[in-house]
Amino acid sequence: MDKRIKQYFLSPAAGKRLIAKSILHIPSIVEALENRTVVIIAGTTNGYIVEEIFKLKNQDNDFSKKRFFRGISLPPKHAVNNEGRLSDESKFPGDVVIVKGKWDKGKTIFDVADSLEKGDIIIKGANAINLKSKQAAVLIGHPKAGTISAALQAVLGRRVELYLPIGLEKRIDGDINEIAVKLNSTSATGSRYLPVCGNIITELEAINIITGAHAELVASGGVCGAEGSCWIAVCGTQEQLSEVDALIKDVAGEPSFEL
Repeated sequence: MDKRIKQYFLSPAAGKRLIAKSILHIPSIVEALENRTVVIIAGTTNGYIVEEIFKLKNQDNDFSKKRFFRGISLPPKHAVNNEGRLSDESKFPGDVVIVKGKWDKGKTIFDVADSLEKGDIIIKGANAINLKSKQAAVLIGHPKAGTISAALQAVLGRRVELYLPIGLEKRIDGDINEIAVKLNSTSATGSRYLPVCGNIITELEAINIITGAHAELVASGGVCGAEGSCWIAVCGTQEQLSEVDALIKDVAGEPSFEL
């Protein structure tokens, strides 16, 4: 089979949209959206995922991803506390809990974690990804380990499936287990650090999930708003690359995330 290689440029925002679109190509998630419970824990990338789900189901247009997060990293001009939380959290909408296709508004992972069962899905963002070892990690500011603590009780206790959408701008080279030992030690300050096992979805996995082509990170960087962007080389058949062309064209103009 004749395969070719083509390069594409993706901004972090375009990457988030791409990852979000791939979620609806995963059979277990599609099935759970209809017949089970899906919990999308608040996070910036997950806001794009909620938008794609609601667009597919043509419901609840009042959802806004602008405050759909807990802790985030922001420039110094924004007022945040030591946990990376905005000083004003009055507009935080909670997580999105979808039960048999319907949004159960006002609920969070803490409300439903104990009732989740095998076949249900949790979608939770992460803060670090080692692409070579396929390790992911979550920063923790809460003294009881926050949302990941509640999620892992369901994942490890009852085999609820965990998906970890995470953009390539969060990649690191270090061993995540070794970093966790350092940052969780009694001599450290700042956020704690938890290695997490789950189904990792970066832009690379997203392209493969949607088109079947193989994607590889080959370069990165940019200026004037393109900081954190990536060059991705995609190997596939002509048909697959035509699909990638259309996919990248669809997400390329995604505006930067704004509060």
